[in-house]
Amino acid sequence: MTWEFLSIIGTIAFSISGAIIAMEEEYDLLGVYILGIVTAFGGGAIRNLLIGVPPSTLWDQGTFFTIALISITIVFFFPNNSLKHWDKWGNFTDAIGLAAFAIQGALYAIELNLPVSAVIVAAVLTGCGGGIVRDVLAGRKPLVFRKEIYAVWAIVAGIILGLELATDTWELYALFIIITALRVLSYTRNWELPNKKLPQNM
Repeated sequence: MTWEFLSIIGTIAFSISGAIIAMEEEYDLLGVYILGIVTAFGGGAIRNLLIGVPPSTLWDQGTFFTIALISITIVFFFPNNSLKHWDKWGNFTDAIGLAAFAIQGALYAIELNLPVSAVIVAAVLTGCGGGIVRDVLAGRKPLVFRKEIYAVWAIVAGIILGLELATDTWELYALFIIITALRVLSYTRNWELPNKKLPQNM
């Protein structure tokens, strides 16, 4: 039940972020719904394809789809009320979603007895894949690759779980808290990975 609650928070945060970007790009109502749904579920769908889980299992998440649709509807029709405090709590709920989804994605791969590399990929795709697809569909450079330390925390979760450094229930919850805290610290303290820009005259 706790993981379901955390997943609900993540679903709400991801679907709202997709809807916000669609509205910023002046997409119509259909575009807002599609981008919101893709952000919330796109990563899981790609993960399923890569690790051999039947894609149809995505449709078993009826409750989460309903929650995402309701969230997108509220944001679209009542943006002034629903987004008033988004800057304050949006990043935090997104951090919860990243941690919960990354851990769940890694556990999916572990259940299939896949190697560590697959566990890491599953964690990253589940936690970040939807946001990457969202940015591509919106015609933007994926945020996770250029500005903020985001996908790194999903990689960390995948490595820890893939190497079986956290297996008990309490260890999984501890890992969730750590990943969430690291993500919060990375955006509050403006942590960034090194980057290199090539000279334009090359």
